[in-house]
Amino acid sequence: MDKKIILTADRPTGKLHIGHYVGSLKRRVELQNEGNYDELYIMIADTQALTDNFKDPMKVKDNVIEVALDYLSCGIDPTKSTIFIQSQIPELFELTTYFLDLVTLSRLERNPTVKTEMKTKDYDTSIPVGFLCYPVSQSADIALFDTSIVPAGEDQSPMIEQCQELVHKFNSLYGETLVSPTIMLPENNSCRRLPGIDGKAKMSKSLNNCIYLSDDETTVNKKVMSMYTDPEHLKITDKGHTENNPVFIYLDAFATDEDFKTYLPEYKNLAALKKHYEDGGLGDTTVKKFLAKVLNAKLEPIRNRRYELEKDIASVYNILDEGNKKAREHAKKTITRIRRALKIDYFSDNTFVTKQQKRFNNEHKKREEYLAYLAKTRK
Repeated sequence: MDKKIILTADRPTGKLHIGHYVGSLKRRVELQNEGNYDELYIMIADTQALTDNFKDPMKVKDNVIEVALDYLSCGIDPTKSTIFIQSQIPELFELTTYFLDLVTLSRLERNPTVKTEMKTKDYDTSIPVGFLCYPVSQSADIALFDTSIVPAGEDQSPMIEQCQELVHKFNSLYGETLVSPTIMLPENNSCRRLPGIDGKAKMSKSLNNCIYLSDDETTVNKKVMSMYTDPEHLKITDKGHTENNPVFIYLDAFATDEDFKTYLPEYKNLAALKKHYEDGGLGDTTVKKFLAKVLNAKLEPIRNRRYELEKDIASVYNILDEGNKKAREHAKKTITRIRRALKIDYFSDNTFVTKQQKRFNNEHKKREEYLAYLAKTRK
């Protein structure tokens, strides 16, 4: 494939948070507006979300609109990017079935992202097969749209590797059919894995340690002021650590020199703020108040756009419906190639019936010749 195609996705298990924004969503908007790519697909992965929310399907259904609103309020333009819902593309599940034949159980169990999530969810021997196999489903999502680039956070690297393996194996067995993707990581290292406000390794909806894109100013202020910082920085005079300190990691991801001019002019930039904190004499409260102002300034236009979009939910669902139709057009073309490679294109191969008839005619001819020979020898 010569086209440059991007696909990204999010699970509709809740509203999107600032970790999603700096890890992938902000970059999606930039890529969309650069115009250097032929097609951009953004998928709401509801089927994947059901793998560990199957007892509460309404949670997934209700959050589809929340994710769609977050996409649109952050600047995703449905005239430039195709937003669609995973469950509405049946070809995805067909390709998942084919991919399942190409991967072993032990390979799935070695996936570090799955292992981490299994531990987080306290899965042991009771792990649902659908959850264990969701990397295969994710690989099908990527491959079906001939995706060449996947903008994603660092935690998704094992998933892209899984897809690359499956695509390579498929192409090796059946001929060059599918495109192998590459991951596009955030350029800012601090954006690759934003920690939770509780200091845990990752911001996660399930861990309830997030700052959401739709949080109002008061909520953002409250969450920032409660953030975990340096446990050894107990007094203002204490020397502090900025490395692995969530507050400073957030500032690395969001704060600009212009923010310092506007909200904290006594410091030229983040490097100067870090030095003062590390030398001692700077309290956590000052740093947190600055971070809260920076975050609210970034989130305010997003919140305002979301408020306007919420006034016409029917129009948002119409955008999703149109996106589903466009996504299916591409999916049908790819699945046709895949069926052809797997030799199961029975009714789209115009020569298949003729070839089969010829084969049986030859077998009949040989049988008739043999019977004639037998009859002749018996005489």
